[in-house]
Amino acid sequence: MAKAFASQGDMSEKKISFTEVGEGLYAFTAEGDPNSGVIIGDDSVMVVEAQATPRLAQKVIDCIREVTDKPISHVVLTHYHAVRVLGASAFGAGQVIMSDTARSMVVERGQEDWDSEFQRFPRLFEGHESIPGLTWPTTTFSDSMTVYLGNRRVDIMHLGRAHTAGDAVIHVPDQNVMFTGDIVEYHSACYCGDGHFNDWGNTLDNIAWFDVDAIAPGRGDALVGKEMVNAAIENTRDFVQSTYRPAARVAARGGSLKEAWDAVRAECDPKFADYAIYEHCLPFNVARAYDEARGIDTPRIWTAQRDLEMWEALQG
Repeated sequence: MAKAFASQGDMSEKKISFTEVGEGLYAFTAEGDPNSGVIIGDDSVMVVEAQATPRLAQKVIDCIREVTDKPISHVVLTHYHAVRVLGASAFGAGQVIMSDTARSMVVERGQEDWDSEFQRFPRLFEGHESIPGLTWPTTTFSDSMTVYLGNRRVDIMHLGRAHTAGDAVIHVPDQNVMFTGDIVEYHSACYCGDGHFNDWGNTLDNIAWFDVDAIAPGRGDALVGKEMVNAAIENTRDFVQSTYRPAARVAARGGSLKEAWDAVRAECDPKFADYAIYEHCLPFNVARAYDEARGIDTPRIWTAQRDLEMWEALQG
């Protein structure tokens, strides 16, 4: 390999922020690392996204304990990716919730994704020895489900394919706040390696329909206020479209993956080169965009070996 993935050299600690996005609702953010969300109910707490390891999950727990001593009863996982789910055991929650589709993706490709992400992002997997194995949900849903944390209603919904086929969003109606997972990002590159480019925009429209007052996004700062929310939704849309369009043009004329890479860089670098994890995401995004444009609807499974082969091809 000519050089390592950008993420393999990213070993600097990130500054953690714990931002209240509504009454009893918090966004745990860390400068472009995976975010988590916290929903405090009458008697217990729901956590959204479990982090990559129990060690990282403990940082979320430490923040929770600064604001409440209520037990953590539920963990909701917006999708199956290892950096989002493998820390779930640390929370000791009785209920772990995923969509049906997300669970099926754990069955189909969970171990491969773990192996792949482990070698891509070594810093996020420090303390990996404490991971007990793949994270399995105790509860799944098809289109939507509602959880009541006492009187606090939490709606968990699948609004369409985007970052993965099984993405979930979490809406708390009493504060009109949403936790979107990686469907929406803020000044962080979208990872599209398992995505559905042609569906993503419609799913963003479905999120925008709720006209929420705040969003805890998948990566990047908490989005508080409608202006910031709408700007992040449209910026995410621009990122996804700017990645897919040039790759699709190359695929339509029978061009190579390397040509798609060059075309996407030409369009995206001027706008997004300073975004968190941009260089890390780009090769996976281009490979998936190129595949989807050639009619491959189901993303191919990433493995550690496929990662390396793809990267070598892009390096020429």
